[in-house]
Amino acid sequence: MYEAQEARVTASGRVLLAGVSLALRPGAVTVLVGPNGAGKSTLLKALSGEQRLAGGRVRLDGADIHAMAPAALARRRAVLPQAAEVAFAFSVAEVVAVGLMGGAPGGAQAASRIDRLLRRVDLSGFAERRYDSLSGGERQRVQLARVLAQLECGEAAKPAYLFLDEPTASLDLAHQLTVLRLARAHADAGGGVLAVLHDLNLAAMVADRMVVLAHGGIVAEGPAAEVLTDDVLHRAFGVKVRVGVAPPGPFVLPQNVLPA
Repeated sequence: MYEAQEARVTASGRVLLAGVSLALRPGAVTVLVGPNGAGKSTLLKALSGEQRLAGGRVRLDGADIHAMAPAALARRRAVLPQAAEVAFAFSVAEVVAVGLMGGAPGGAQAASRIDRLLRRVDLSGFAERRYDSLSGGERQRVQLARVLAQLECGEAAKPAYLFLDEPTASLDLAHQLTVLRLARAHADAGGGVLAVLHDLNLAAMVADRMVVLAHGGIVAEGPAAEVLTDDVLHRAFGVKVRVGVAPPGPFVLPQNVLPA
């Protein structure tokens, strides 16, 4: 199990996380939702090891992640941040290859693996293109392929965890659904997933467990059907809304997208 125990984060005298406890389980997709500044990305960074804690602990199978060697931790969890900067004129294949973690096979075998990963994120034929020539959504999918490469280099006998921080923010509907399918597939294969999403419909579509954050603490958690209520959304977002009521005009739900 991957868990935060009373995780507390402060910055410039402000409390960003106020003693949050959260457990991620293999085989499940956990989605964090909440307003801007609620602490969603901070909690994800705390769990991934990027954010140091002012109090509490983060453990992976009982071990404090800050006591683990970086390479060992990288074999158990991979992180797709909101934005990833690439300073040099790398090709798409070179960016994805960063996720192969050195111990992966090189040459033609590595090229074949990279091509396969790019197909999974709908970027077939992009391997030789320059990363900086791509659109924002295409770059995000290249980074997703890099993260998937890292997960493949993990320890086969132990579940790996996929952390996604607003992975659908720059994507069109078709590729938002691609990301969710990949997250679902990772969980169905025995891994764990933690995703930060702003779109409540997408969150409800993919989440086995939804966690609503506000003001650095958990407002509600559980299955989407139990968490997405008028009262919880009002308390978290400060907006009075009626859940499950169709608006008078046209509307599109990702749940209604038909199979290709």
